[in-house]
Amino acid sequence: MKTFLKPLSKEEESACLEALQGSDGVKAREAKQILIERNLRLVAHIAKKYQNVDEDMEDLISIGTIGLIKAVESFDSSKNSKLATYAARCIDNELLMMLRSKKKTSREVSLYDPIGTDREGNEISLLDVTPQEQPDIVDQMELERSLGKLSGLIDTLLTEREKEIICLRYGLYGGEEVTQREIGKKLDISRSYVSRIEKRALNKLREGFEKMEVHYL
Repeated sequence: MKTFLKPLSKEEESACLEALQGSDGVKAREAKQILIERNLRLVAHIAKKYQNVDEDMEDLISIGTIGLIKAVESFDSSKNSKLATYAARCIDNELLMMLRSKKKTSREVSLYDPIGTDREGNEISLLDVTPQEQPDIVDQMELERSLGKLSGLIDTLLTEREKEIICLRYGLYGGEEVTQREIGKKLDISRSYVSRIEKRALNKLREGFEKMEVHYL
C-alpha cells in the first residue's frame, strides 16, 4: 500500500499558498509541488469511492492527481475558504469526466460491434441483448453529486419560505410531492403566490448550479 505524506498544517498551507501566488517563480514552483504532494492522501481517499467501477486504483489516483493539480493551479483564497474542499470537487470532477468518457468509448466500440446473428440471419450486437434498465454506477455517482450540490444550494441560497415550498413541491428529503394548491392551503397563501415563490427559488438554484459548474470544471 502506497504511503502518502501527512497533510500540511493550516499555517504551512497558508505559507505555501502565499508563495504560490507570489512573484518569486522558484518559490512558487516549490510551493506548488509541496501542495500537490501533501494532498495526495485526499486523492486516494476520493478514488476509493470508485473502486467498484472496474478501474485500477493506481489509474484512478493518477487521474485524480490531475484534478488536484488543476485545483492547486486555479485555487483563489479570496473566493474559496479551504483548499481541501475545492480540491475534492476538482478531483471528483476529473474522475467522473474520465469515467463518462470511457463509458461512452466502451459503448461505441463494443456494444455496437456484431456478436452473431439471430434465427432469421439478422446481425445482432451486444446492445441488442443487454438489459437497458440495469443501474449505471457512473450515472448514480453523478446523481449523488448533483443531489449533494442541490442540498447545499437549498440551504445557502433560499429563504426559509422558499426552502419549505421547494421541499414540499418536489418531495425532497423523503417527503411526497405536493401541488401548489395544496401548499397554498397549508401555508394559508394563494396558489399564484406559491407559484411565484417556486419560480424565484428555482431560478436561484439554477443560477447556483451554473456558477458552481463553471467554477469547478
